Amino acid sequence: MESTASQLRSRRWTRDSYLISTDTSLVPIPELNAAFASEEFYWGKPLSAPVMRETLQNSLCFALYDIKSHPVKEAETLLRAQAASSDEVSTPKAENAPTLLGFGRIITDYTTIAFVTDVWVHPSTQGKGLGTWLVQCLQEVIESMPHLRRSMLLTGSWDKSVPFYQKLMKMDLMNENTGKNELAVMTMIWKGNSHWVEPEA
Repeated sequence: MESTASQLRSRRWTRDSYLISTDTSLVPIPELNAAFASEEFYWGKPLSAPVMRETLQNSLCFALYDIKSHPVKEAETLLRAQAASSDEVSTPKAENAPTLLGFGRIITDYTTIAFVTDVWVHPSTQGKGLGTWLVQCLQEVIESMPHLRRSMLLTGSWDKSVPFYQKLMKMDLMNENTGKNELAVMTMIWKGNSHWVEPEA
């Protein structure tokens, strides 16, 4: 019987010319590190290729791609070949090659805890609803875990991210913004938690 981890690591969603996949073998490390080096990724920095690859393998990752006009299977083959060709330096791509546009990961034991982190989308996607779609996919997987006790995340973006995650991930804010540059702590209790109360219909 396939493990829960294996099942969740092979999920995919499609919308128009976009693909979200949890298959880490598709992720181009140089492109992801370029995202980690961007201004939008203010909470972290790039990792060496071996460390980044291990980080991906130890997390449940969601990568958003523009697959252009390619069928999904063909796009996955192209992405996998691209990811395998070089972990250190981006290689030249054809004009219509699939492109990484977003990312997010869940640190999890696949059973009781889900810590959401490193959610990023390329600035060019703004206004297209792709960031919302990416987070909805994360939330769909979180809600599918029958023994989950708690999902949580940290964010420094009080004005934008806190209401965004409250709406899409049903998370409660656990602390107040005192203006001292502290992180917002957000969490949601799930069915595996002893304090879980079934919502009223």
